[in-house]
Amino acid sequence: MRSTGIRRTLVALGVGALTLTACGSDGDRAADGKTRITVNCMPPRSAEVDRRFFEEDVAAFERKNPDIDVVPHDAFPCQDPKTFDAKLAGGQMEDVFYTYFTDARHVVDIKQAADLTPYVKELKSYGTIQRQLRDIYTVDGRIYGVPRTGYSMGLVYHRQLFERAGLDPDRPPTTWPEVRAAAKRIAALGGGTVGYADYSAQNQGGWHFTAELYSRGGNVVTPDGKKAAVDSPEGRAVLRTLHDMRWTDGSMGGKQLLVINDVQQMMGAGKLGMYLAAPDNIPILVKEKGAEYEDLALAPMPGGRATLIGGDGYMFHRKASPEQIRAGLKWLDHMFLTPGDGFLGDYARAKKNDAPVGLPEPRLFTGAADARDQQVKESHANVPVENYQAFLDGNQDLEMRIEPPQAQQLYSVLDGVVSAVLTKEDADIGRLLEDASAKIDGILARG
Repeated sequence: MRSTGIRRTLVALGVGALTLTACGSDGDRAADGKTRITVNCMPPRSAEVDRRFFEEDVAAFERKNPDIDVVPHDAFPCQDPKTFDAKLAGGQMEDVFYTYFTDARHVVDIKQAADLTPYVKELKSYGTIQRQLRDIYTVDGRIYGVPRTGYSMGLVYHRQLFERAGLDPDRPPTTWPEVRAAAKRIAALGGGTVGYADYSAQNQGGWHFTAELYSRGGNVVTPDGKKAAVDSPEGRAVLRTLHDMRWTDGSMGGKQLLVINDVQQMMGAGKLGMYLAAPDNIPILVKEKGAEYEDLALAPMPGGRATLIGGDGYMFHRKASPEQIRAGLKWLDHMFLTPGDGFLGDYARAKKNDAPVGLPEPRLFTGAADARDQQVKESHANVPVENYQAFLDGNQDLEMRIEPPQAQQLYSVLDGVVSAVLTKEDADIGRLLEDASAKIDGILARG
């Protein structure tokens, strides 16, 4: 599942590429002898500021590399599930194309990605990227893509409601029993206030069930990816906690079958104490839902075991020439992978244009590159960074886990499990997980 439009600094990532123009098979030489590459995920014209920044950065790249011609394609979103596979199968994908982490293995399996292994040593920043993110695009020891951003889930909470409920906003809950206790106190404030909210529709319930299962040390599938693993003590604990918060404590409110927009509206209106999300939710809550940065804080995933990670990156058309691959890697370095600079890292430019600077993620780099990126970010921060320190500290102790194989199909199954628990007081948790396991086994068997 993607997050809410992951950005490092800029206002809103309304970006993508749906234009079905033949790309990788067009040839790699322009009439003037330059190496031409088509790329996607350019902000649409409706995102005026982002579009201007992207165009500025492409122009700067071409000035530095006069032998390369970059042809960006724009639309929304960066990757449309309705057209993605068709573009791949039809050979219509750009030379350098955007993917979610969950799609990387699929693109490789259907033999639509170029092998970057012989060339990636030319990508100056590659060794500075977090290994767990690089590994997502590595299959059988070969490299097929380059990460661009990453996110991990945490607990977004409302500091003002914590204070009103007699809770310390500087000591957020770190276990699920503590979440339950805090939610009950917040809900007791009355006036339609909800202590904790969760998604349970449009595959988002399955996504959050997975995150909550990871947080307790459980998993959705077995290590070999062939069988369901949800019918476990950890899986039952997730559903029992949700059931008891909903029906015993009354801390989740009466309205269920919620999706992300519903929950964001509640938090923005100051009527919700906590929900699970990535850091990129915070500017959305402020800019679109009416919240204030000072009232919002972020804690690590409760449970202390693991958290779900996601993100995106770029892969290359299977017919891209060696010259196009080298040009594309140079472009990625310039646009996205230079600490403290480029489309996602120019924090001075972002601050000047009233975009949030100082959110704790994405955190792509390691070592000196990370130190440089963080130093530049901190020098231009315009949000209360102290509100996210608990998240940064707590994440150091958590295992980072990517989404399961066939994620969207599995989430669809698990949606029904979560929605049943939140809408039926007498829901049979054991039977729900047994039935879900059988369906997941079938999905995994079909590949």
